[in-house]
Amino acid sequence: MTAGVQVALARRTVTPFGLWVFGAQASAPLVVLVGGIPAIYATTGITALPLTYVLVAGVVAVLAVGYTAMARQVGHPAAYYGILARGLGRGWGVAGGMVALVAYNGIQISLYGLLGATLAAQVGGVWWVWAGIALVAVAAFGRAPIVRSTWLLAVVLVVSLLLVAVFVLAGVGQASAGDVWAGFDVAGLMVGGIGGAVAFCVASLMGVDAPGSFVEEAVDRRSVGRASVVGALALGGVYAVAAWAMGVAVGPTAVGEAAAADGDLPFTILSRAGSGVVALAGVMLLLAILTAKLSFHAVVARYVFAMAREGVLPARLAGAEGGTRVSAPRGGSLTQTVIAAVVVAGFAAAGADPVGQMFTWCSTLGALGLLSLLLAASLAALLAPPEVRGERAGVWEWRIAPVLGLVAGTVVLAAMILNVGSLLGAAPGSPYPLLLPTIIIAAAVAGGMWAQYVRQSRPEVYAGIGDGTPQPNAVPDAVNISI
Repeated sequence: MTAGVQVALARRTVTPFGLWVFGAQASAPLVVLVGGIPAIYATTGITALPLTYVLVAGVVAVLAVGYTAMARQVGHPAAYYGILARGLGRGWGVAGGMVALVAYNGIQISLYGLLGATLAAQVGGVWWVWAGIALVAVAAFGRAPIVRSTWLLAVVLVVSLLLVAVFVLAGVGQASAGDVWAGFDVAGLMVGGIGGAVAFCVASLMGVDAPGSFVEEAVDRRSVGRASVVGALALGGVYAVAAWAMGVAVGPTAVGEAAAADGDLPFTILSRAGSGVVALAGVMLLLAILTAKLSFHAVVARYVFAMAREGVLPARLAGAEGGTRVSAPRGGSLTQTVIAAVVVAGFAAAGADPVGQMFTWCSTLGALGLLSLLLAASLAALLAPPEVRGERAGVWEWRIAPVLGLVAGTVVLAAMILNVGSLLGAAPGSPYPLLLPTIIIAAAVAGGMWAQYVRQSRPEVYAGIGDGTPQPNAVPDAVNISI
């Protein structure tokens, strides 16, 4: 296969519900409940975490408006790559694509450390052995048609949300003394740990942009926007309610100390609903981590496929069984699996802590990269030429929301960068947290330099950067539709 060959992902195979499932499960509500929310309480000392989640979710939702408007119009599986190429220029597109590959891989690979450590603690053995088994499972599902992954993710997501609901009822049902609405008190935001809390909340919500990478396979492109924007607001609401219930269960002023003292605080609260619920939550936590990995794996595979299809990456990576209509981007899937295997092996060989180092550092790297890309996408929407915006371009999508997103998102990104040390548990004054922004910048610079090389050596490839989905008459639509 060479660059320019008309090969496409199987169109009209992912429904609006399927898009929402991929975005929501990438965020992994049960993982946030068990790991994210207690960690924020324990490390920041903030009491207004529920309100913080509401505000951060609002910012992410506004940022997603411009992103999804561009994704719908551009129609590119490598969403940020295509959006930046069509809105800011081809060189920016390649730079954004490289940052996206680093960010999505970072979050996906970080979950191997969390899953391996969780299984090692519960069952025994070495964490990297469990991580290797999970890697094989994800690789197998990643090479299968998208419908199989969608069904698995949907089941895990629904059960996870039900468990979060049970947790809320258990927490509220036996409330401790104190102001039950302290979590929504604006005065609780005026504390020293607010920057770290904002950073943690952003990391919890990353993944809601995943539907943008399924635009070529979507039954209705307009549903990409609803899946991401509504997903950010819905998940923000779920996390806010869960954080509120946790504070109510042990007391708003004592929740930080309780989370620090009891590493299994969510399970302790769930035990009020019965031991069977706790056992189910333990199993579902493992499945939630696994399916979140699968969601990010699918996104990375589509980035590799789409960029290879245009010749920016080696064209053979766009290859797959099944002729010109691809039911699964298997070349991209294999690439992601190999990258994950190398990184996991590197952390294992270095004797790194799978949670404190591998999970924390890689997931934070991914969150920084994706938030930066959401900002870049809002700028691209604001500057997009009329032929990209289309004839029915709305003022909200293409003007108001991008401006609001840029202003609010810049504040959130600054808070995240300034407090990245608290995310990583680094000592004050340590230079190591600066490595993460440096990696993001280096990826963008490398992408820009590669784009210039392509421009000089293969101008015909450079001219096709960001083209997106091949014409429908070149590749027929699929007949099988996912959920």
